[in-house]
Amino acid sequence: MTTHSPSPHDLEPRPEAVQPIGLESRSIDYVPSSERHGKVSHLGPLWFVSNINLTAMATGVAALSIGAGLMWTVVATVIGSLFGTFFMAFHSAQGPQLGLPQLVQSRPQFGYVGAAVTVWVFALVNYIAYNTSDALLSGAAFNTLVGIPTGVGYFLAASIAALIALYGYHWIHRVNRWLNWPLMAVMVVLTVAALSDAQLPDGAFAFGEFKLAAFMTVFVIVAGFQLGWAPYVSDYSRYLPADVGVRSTFWWTYLSSGLSAIWVFVLGAVMSAAGPDAADPVAAFRGAGDRLVSGFGWVAVFALLLGLLSVMGINQYGGMMSMISIRDSFKPVTPSVRVRAIGIAVMFVTVWGTAQFVGIDRFNTFYGNVLIFLAYLFTPWTAINLVDYFFVRKGNYVIAEIFKARGIYGRWGWRGNVAYLVTLLVMAPFMVTVPYTGFLATAMGGVDYSIFIGLPVAGLLYMYLCRDLDLAHERRLVEEEGVLPVVH
Repeated sequence: MTTHSPSPHDLEPRPEAVQPIGLESRSIDYVPSSERHGKVSHLGPLWFVSNINLTAMATGVAALSIGAGLMWTVVATVIGSLFGTFFMAFHSAQGPQLGLPQLVQSRPQFGYVGAAVTVWVFALVNYIAYNTSDALLSGAAFNTLVGIPTGVGYFLAASIAALIALYGYHWIHRVNRWLNWPLMAVMVVLTVAALSDAQLPDGAFAFGEFKLAAFMTVFVIVAGFQLGWAPYVSDYSRYLPADVGVRSTFWWTYLSSGLSAIWVFVLGAVMSAAGPDAADPVAAFRGAGDRLVSGFGWVAVFALLLGLLSVMGINQYGGMMSMISIRDSFKPVTPSVRVRAIGIAVMFVTVWGTAQFVGIDRFNTFYGNVLIFLAYLFTPWTAINLVDYFFVRKGNYVIAEIFKARGIYGRWGWRGNVAYLVTLLVMAPFMVTVPYTGFLATAMGGVDYSIFIGLPVAGLLYMYLCRDLDLAHERRLVEEEGVLPVVH
């Protein structure tokens, strides 16, 4: 049994939960109703700004490089964004209902230890991979803006992001609200610059030949980017009051994240079409801005760097939460500012080392592979987690049991782990990557249908395996605990 949530009494607020200087000390523990605050509308700026940055813009560059053509890339981007954000937004809706970070919610499906070995390890790879991409682009941005070496630039960017992550949930929300309108204004000007760029090739906006394989790869990349938020999206809604509804949380997340993703991905693709020979994405973005108004490219890169610093803070915060979760599954951890600071420092060093190994010259290849492989890893997880919450247990969870190594959810949730691993095996023949293409994907002309296979297989298999769960008993325990309302 862990030291931080063994009983309903220990789910009450701790004196150190809110520090005098504003530092958050909670991490993977339950947020009691007395500490819930904020408005559901605050999710709008958070998820809008989280996509307005250099890395998200580079996703459009990566999408165009697949070879579908600009307009077909735009169509695939719109559909992929709306598709991936649909699942991500439903994860966001779990936050106010449970008051728990997203990955801890995986214990009822995968088990106390099983979640650490399977899901949390993959989630940690997610944070490291995205933060490495952020590190490379932040270093390139600082080099472009003020001429300092890229390594020094990353150190500065990561230091600022670490500070945001250390202050935690409340400051992450606050920073994104500050950036919301300035970044929106920059995006409007950049859009004018991109659409009026004289370097766009003739017929750039004409629909050319439709290439299904390239179209579907773009779809997977874009949908995968949005699915990549799923393992930590409810981390940023878990402090909202428990009476915030699923519907309102869903729409504030879905519309803000989905629309900003479409905007930034399409803009990145258009700017890349006008500057395909740019040395790196940052150079392409600066060139597009300068071609509209001399010097505006500097302003645009600076603004997108500010957005990147914000999302780096989110990724460092999520990576820290993942590390604490993994550690807690093997040896109980008492949440504190010190524990959070250590997790952030480990993320800092790990990402710095990975970024030095990859280098900006290999960014496009590295980032393209990150997007595709993470889409594969999180497709079955998102299906299992959402099916469990909305269709199997229907929001009924015994919070204290989630923090017990030998509680009702078990050390190894065999149902979730079996469904996850079987789904990956079923998806493999349909996958399309540079190092590996499945035999069924090859037979179908290199078209990637893996996501459409993985989502129903994982969800339906998990539901089938859960048919013998004693859900009535679990609901009685929820009622006895009295922390969450019982849903029938």
